[in-house]
Amino acid sequence: MTEAGFRRHAPLLLIAPAAILLFVFIVLPYLTIVVMSFRTPGQGAPYGEGYTLANYIRFLSDSFYIGQTLNTLMIGFICTIVCLVLGFPVAWQLARGNSRFRGLAYGIVLSPLLVGIVIRSYGWTILLGNNGVINRTLMNLGIVDRPVGLMYNTLGIVIALSHVFLPFMILPIMNAIQGIDPSLESAARSLGASKTTIFRRIVLPLAMPGIQAGCILTFVLSLSAYVTPSLIGGSKVKTMAVSVVDALVDTFQWPFGSALALGLAVTGGLIVVAFSLATRMKWKAN
Repeated sequence: MTEAGFRRHAPLLLIAPAAILLFVFIVLPYLTIVVMSFRTPGQGAPYGEGYTLANYIRFLSDSFYIGQTLNTLMIGFICTIVCLVLGFPVAWQLARGNSRFRGLAYGIVLSPLLVGIVIRSYGWTILLGNNGVINRTLMNLGIVDRPVGLMYNTLGIVIALSHVFLPFMILPIMNAIQGIDPSLESAARSLGASKTTIFRRIVLPLAMPGIQAGCILTFVLSLSAYVTPSLIGGSKVKTMAVSVVDALVDTFQWPFGSALALGLAVTGGLIVVAFSLATRMKWKAN
């Protein structure tokens, strides 16, 4: 290859390693799942001969899996809202605070990421169980007479997932707030704008990219979470991720499990796209 040809193809050569990695570890597995979802069930094997739409028909016609999908989406929505409400003030303080304990606060925010998700989930079982720390404390203080149901329900899953994914909401918002020039707020105050107006017209629109990224990350991770819902929800509350693993591992139904996984992925993807378009159009209009 001549020097001119090398220069012309240099961008492609630089991109090639990353493109190969993406294809091998992301595109190819997804293509395999798509193909697997159309295979026929096998007898004593992961799948049989030929292709069929029966897996998707079973998924879309079974009220049990439709209900599980809606319940999983509801958990994702609630976790996202909880993380946003709790995370925005923390992100603001980390981005604008001048306290000498800022580094410590930043470490506390990152601390959940330093512990394995299995350990974190087991920690919540110790806290939320009928004989756990929270219930024993409430009963010892005389606030309740019997244990409060904090496990094996949607509430326990939301609490545990919100703790696990809160850093993924805080960090993008913090970065967005750090990019806002404080002089814009000073100029607005000098023109007589109230704190509410400054937040609504300046801070919130400029922080929206971080809010959008945090919400998408938290929502997607909540939908695909397996360990925490499995441990906290038990057999009483099953999310789609748990059902997918059950179909693939326990019942050895690879085609049906792949259809469930793709159904959840497509549903979540459509919601993410709709949210991205809606927030972009809304804040761009203002």
